[in-house]
Amino acid sequence: MRYITYGRPTPRAAYVETYLPRWFAMYETQPGLGYFAAERRDTGEFLGWFHLRDDRIEPEYVELGYRFRRSAWGFGYATEGARAMLTHGFDGLGIERISARTLLGNRASQRVMEKCGLRRAGAFVYAQDVIDGRSEAERAAVKYAITRPEWDALSR
Repeated sequence: MRYITYGRPTPRAAYVETYLPRWFAMYETQPGLGYFAAERRDTGEFLGWFHLRDDRIEPEYVELGYRFRRSAWGFGYATEGARAMLTHGFDGLGIERISARTLLGNRASQRVMEKCGLRRAGAFVYAQDVIDGRSEAERAAVKYAITRPEWDALSR
């Protein structure tokens, strides 16, 4: 969460009052899309989560995202899970295009996207209301994307 909330935890009330109701509604209206917990198989410890959801910036895409606890960084969980989400999206749901975005400074997330076959597809700056209280340089971001034919070629 170093890049998403700049190290500040999201208040529990925000999840209870805003995020969880939105996520649960997604499950009912968009079967197969949503938020997915990442847990260790051996202990059941919560590591973080993934999402596949409608892309809010470019509606022709479905967006892949992930967030992990700091203690889970560097073990390959994001790469393993992102590949599973891509498989689910392309092979399970028949999605045609999947995107992912991250702040320019988040090289670790960019490496995960690259390892999964996504390619850099552009740069942009998040709007001030999306990442409040940060300079334009701190809101600089990159988009990565992959299409079904590209995924199929990787998966052979």
